Amino acid sequence: MSALPAPGAEAAAIDVMAEAGDWSRVPDAEEVTRRAALAALKACGDEVPWPCEVAVTLTDDAAIRVLNRDWRAMDKPTNVLSFPQADLPEGVDAPQPLGDIIVAIETLEAEAVAEGKAPAHHLAHLVVHGTLHLMGYDHLDDDEAEEMEALERRILAGLGIDDPYRLPQDG
Repeated sequence: MSALPAPGAEAAAIDVMAEAGDWSRVPDAEEVTRRAALAALKACGDEVPWPCEVAVTLTDDAAIRVLNRDWRAMDKPTNVLSFPQADLPEGVDAPQPLGDIIVAIETLEAEAVAEGKAPAHHLAHLVVHGTLHLMGYDHLDDDEAEEMEALERRILAGLGIDDPYRLPQDG
């Protein structure tokens, strides 16, 4: 587990585990993941219950397909899943676990190629997206989607990553 500084003297522990798949094909995947999750948390500011923990599992399409089937009734792989965790009971003196993010390498790579993106940049986007879900953001309706996507763009720009929603053919 890696503790990273956050606002004030607080911290976020971003625990990254490469469980399955060849993540060596994404340069510095674990560090990209940590930086993206921390940037998303910092962007949420006062919404974050500092200190906190986020667990990220880097896996493959087979593993994420099982989770997607079991938890979302969609029997197919997906790029990222997020599972928010319940708040700790009052009086418990421990970092607040925010939840789990799971990312699949094959889907990530296929999307990156199709959209002309660097795999590491797409990984950062998926981790930011998943972290925002843990913080309660969603994209079920147009207004929510616009708010979430605007925040993703701002966070990724701070990491030096281009707008993930602008495809190469858009100019």
